[in-house]
Amino acid sequence: MVYDYVAGIADWKAAGLPLEGSAPPLQRVADATRPDVPTCELDELVGVVRDRTFESGWDECVVVDCEGLVVGRLRDQSWEAEDDVPVGQTMESGPTTVRPDGLLQPLVERMTQRSTKLVVVTNAQGQLIGVLLHEEAERVLSGERPEQIWQDCEGCPGQWRVVASAR
Repeated sequence: MVYDYVAGIADWKAAGLPLEGSAPPLQRVADATRPDVPTCELDELVGVVRDRTFESGWDECVVVDCEGLVVGRLRDQSWEAEDDVPVGQTMESGPTTVRPDGLLQPLVERMTQRSTKLVVVTNAQGQLIGVLLHEEAERVLSGERPEQIWQDCEGCPGQWRVVASAR
């Protein structure tokens, strides 16, 4: 399949889209990115988001605006807010993000040094792609199969999907 991606190869890579070529592939952030992280919007109530996030097995939630741009994150002390407080009043603003085309090994080393459990992955425009979990990234580096794969879809260049058999 051939696509005319007007923004160019650098943007294509930064969006985590698949690459082809003859060079040996290096493991990239996209290889271990989880697209199934819980999300919420600024005006949602903490109690509702907390219940939804914890019921899905996560303890962090990425806050996005109506266009999918990452604006914050809920974790740790954010969850201690009263149930009726809007997310925007308790979230951590402007979380650190990485691009999916970055090399996986150096990022995992930095995450280990800083005891970082999770990093938010966005495209160059700041739209959420998913998260990189330290534990899962280490498994991918050791040769285990990632919990998500790239799948083509009708009418689009493709998207990340969680592998059902990986869990």
